[in-house]
Amino acid sequence: MKKSIIIGLQIGFWLCYLVLTIILVYLSVASEGNEIVEQMMVRSFYFSIVPSVISYYSFYFLVFPKIQEKRILLSIIYAFVFSIGAAFIGNVLIYVFLGKESLTEAQESVTVGIVFISFVSFIVGVIALVTKGFITWYEELKVKEALKQKNHEMEMALVKSQLDPHFLFNTLNNIDILILKNAEEASNYLNKLSDIMRFMLFETKTDKILLTKELEYIEKYLALQKIRTANERYINYQITGSPKCKEIAPMVFLPFIENAFKHTSNKKIDNAITIHIFIEEGSIRFECANKFNSNRKVTHMNHGLGNALIEKRLALLYPEKHTLAIVKEKEEYKVRLIITE
Repeated sequence: MKKSIIIGLQIGFWLCYLVLTIILVYLSVASEGNEIVEQMMVRSFYFSIVPSVISYYSFYFLVFPKIQEKRILLSIIYAFVFSIGAAFIGNVLIYVFLGKESLTEAQESVTVGIVFISFVSFIVGVIALVTKGFITWYEELKVKEALKQKNHEMEMALVKSQLDPHFLFNTLNNIDILILKNAEEASNYLNKLSDIMRFMLFETKTDKILLTKELEYIEKYLALQKIRTANERYINYQITGSPKCKEIAPMVFLPFIENAFKHTSNKKIDNAITIHIFIEEGSIRFECANKFNSNRKVTHMNHGLGNALIEKRLALLYPEKHTLAIVKEKEEYKVRLIITE
């Protein structure tokens, strides 16, 4: 919290306290005449203001640190000592500057005066603790938020660094082969690859992008994957609903799609990979399923790019706003991700 705000809180409290003290003193002796009012105003300075100031800052700077250290008994002892000490100083000041006869009529003895001022000082000290506690809580909250944001940025940077397009070299090899067969089509695919790399390098730096851009990227990615097979019905890709005006974190769906291609062994099967994206009013549902040969031994079938990494990224991007279900059946691997707004 800025020092100017802390100083403002202090000044505001003391102005309110001073005004309240003046009002109470005036109301109690208003009928006694101006001279008596002036005398009581002077007495109230020693009787209330000075002990309260001593108590306030003793609690603020000395008692509160002990409470933070959870030394409760010592804090209580300090609180009573400072309250009584402030009251004693107030009575001494009254005696020294105004004389013994100037003690208020409500005080039958110095002991009564000390008890009364101690009570007032204690209340003011508690207010000091509340003020200091609020300031400390606010400052700690800001520090925690800053640390949380920094940690979030570091984790996101780590996650993004691991989302490399592993299909790059395979795609380049496929385009290289295609150049000999159809140079124009190879050029078209090369442009798609260029668009994908541009997207991954530059457009994914933001937290959110338009859903339309994300879908365009997926379509280009699927087109590049189709180079590897002559089966036109190898991939079943559908979109239900309108993506207009919708936003999403970049590359949320791609890791699942990459894993689907990585673990689909037979490219001659129709609908070997099925991808369906449902765009609804308050949510986006992504469903991806790929068929695989259960007799084929695949290392880390359930992990691919890394389900733990993917789930960690989703937890960072959509805390408590996503549902992920991954099911491995006998010959099919299914992923369902629901992101709510």
